[in-house]
Amino acid sequence: MSEKDNAPVSLPENAYRELRPGEEYKPILADKPAPKEVTAYSVTFGLVMAIVFSAAAAYLGLRVGQVFEAAIPIAIITIGVGNMLGKRNMLGQNVIVQSIGASSGAIVAGAIFTLPALYILGLEAQFYQVFLASLLGGFLGIVLLIPFRSYFVKGMHGKFPFPEATATTEVLVSGEKKGGQAKLLAISGVIGGLYDFIIGTFGWWTETISTRVVGWGAAVADQFKVVFKINTGAAVLGLGYIVGLKYAAIICAGSFTVWFVLIPFLSHFAPGQTIAIGEGVTALMGQMSPEELFTNYARHIGIGGIAMAGLIGIVRSSKIIRDALRLAVSELTGKKQKSEGTVPRTGRDLSMKLILSVLIASLLTTFVFFQFGVLGNWWQSVIAIAIVFVVSFLFTTVAANAIAIVGTNPVSGMTLMTLILSSLVLVSAGLSGTRGMTAAMVIGGVVCTALSMAGAFISDLKIGYWIGSTPAKQQGWKFLGTFVSAATVAGVMILLNKTYGFVGDGALAAPQANAMAAVIKPLMEGGSTPWMLYFAGAAMALILTMIGVPALAFALGMFIPLELNTPLLVGGLISWYVSTRSKDENVNKTRRDRGTLIASGFIAGGALMGVVSALLKYFGADWFAVRWESTVGAQALSAGMYVLLVGYFMWDSMRKKRGLKAE
Repeated sequence: MSEKDNAPVSLPENAYRELRPGEEYKPILADKPAPKEVTAYSVTFGLVMAIVFSAAAAYLGLRVGQVFEAAIPIAIITIGVGNMLGKRNMLGQNVIVQSIGASSGAIVAGAIFTLPALYILGLEAQFYQVFLASLLGGFLGIVLLIPFRSYFVKGMHGKFPFPEATATTEVLVSGEKKGGQAKLLAISGVIGGLYDFIIGTFGWWTETISTRVVGWGAAVADQFKVVFKINTGAAVLGLGYIVGLKYAAIICAGSFTVWFVLIPFLSHFAPGQTIAIGEGVTALMGQMSPEELFTNYARHIGIGGIAMAGLIGIVRSSKIIRDALRLAVSELTGKKQKSEGTVPRTGRDLSMKLILSVLIASLLTTFVFFQFGVLGNWWQSVIAIAIVFVVSFLFTTVAANAIAIVGTNPVSGMTLMTLILSSLVLVSAGLSGTRGMTAAMVIGGVVCTALSMAGAFISDLKIGYWIGSTPAKQQGWKFLGTFVSAATVAGVMILLNKTYGFVGDGALAAPQANAMAAVIKPLMEGGSTPWMLYFAGAAMALILTMIGVPALAFALGMFIPLELNTPLLVGGLISWYVSTRSKDENVNKTRRDRGTLIASGFIAGGALMGVVSALLKYFGADWFAVRWESTVGAQALSAGMYVLLVGYFMWDSMRKKRGLKAE
């Protein structure tokens, strides 16, 4: 047996904090002897999870417009099945199962946000088009991210919170052992899961509390376009705890700037407006709600900020890029042959020669796909592949940064920018109309999937870093998970189009794809683009960088709806409070770590029960109290339940004054 039964299964003390000078992080699984990772069981079960969750996420995403995070439910199922089968010392294998299976969420998000727009625009998408766009985008996301792995997971250790990766890691680690931590995670998972399940399935209290619930709040929202909202879900609260007060405050600062500065500022001029402004906008600003002002105007500033933050990130990462290119050249020319024995197992990536080979092969295949499957024009195909490579490369670090900071990938915003830029370039190259829209959407699908995969994969690699997996094995088998997920998503999308369709009565909602279609149509047929709003966001990102404020976190706050940002601040405040009340730093750390377990339970329980709730609705179990959920009483009850949830969170985090091992 290569792994000892008494091997430690607790994350080291320095797992979540910055390392001191000379200090080294040592993961749970030792470098030697090598643990079991890639086995027939882990690969097979991972592929089963990829197929099941790709199909489920594709349907639910197209039906309700939300793609659930697959990593956490897969981790929970993996632990449960392993325990049922009586398997032991499964931590290394479970990481591989989770990594392969989690390909589903990334591929689904990239595909359903863009490609259904082809049907919405009255065009026909073939299986091979959906499959290849998803597959090639997924491959590009993997290979473009690998050179940045060490920087994100090791170089920035303790500086980024990685909320989703933290929750998944806690699930995997706690499931490997018995005792206090596993029990605490299970209890908090049940509490958070039931709490969110009641909201989503029964509607006994509202998911979002708004100041509109009272008379003066409704009047202020209507007259001054000022509204405050907060999501009361347990999962989002747990996410905020792990994000921490620093980043939560910056994210909310961006959100507050939009909702309490820019939107009221715009509404001040509403009485004098006589002409509607914006592509597809027919209402005057005075007739719009704060939410409509956000969607039509303010959110575009956030998109510009995210784009500029990405460019700034590329400049700041130039040394890392140069080092990766230098390594590639040295390996390809044979000037530097580094034996695997000189690199620790836990730091071993796929060889740069293989990465470059896959990158070149993916780009060539994408070019052939564009030429013979979409465009049929050599020059336009060259332009298309150039757009895909440049945009995917530039925004890879943005996607990874976003996931590392807040756990949310602004892929729809980045894809929207890609669609606009690619459409303008393609129109200038003589492409327009039906062929132009098809080409732009397929390009957008490839890029969207690449960025979605890059963001999701950095979480997998961070999980592996904390636990002690071999990065090269995660990376190699991720390609197989991507292939299976892409085939599943393509088949499901074709089937759903034939069964339900994306337009007309009873059609699938596909809200993101509808938004993409609305943007692309006027661009290809003549229309306006909010360039000044994008410019304002870009300028704001530059100003924030000048004064030392993380521009990406701020811009994410401007892009993500207010109700999803405010609970991050509540969670961050809880994290700050429970970790600063004692004069004994060891007590503070114990409380903070206990809170991390509780937060991880909230996230895991909420994610899992969210899937259950959506499936129940799909099968016709509609128990939602629609009339009650929209009343003042429901919002008042929601506020009371949220206070109780926050109170429990703080109480349970602070009730231990000694380490969790004593439980």
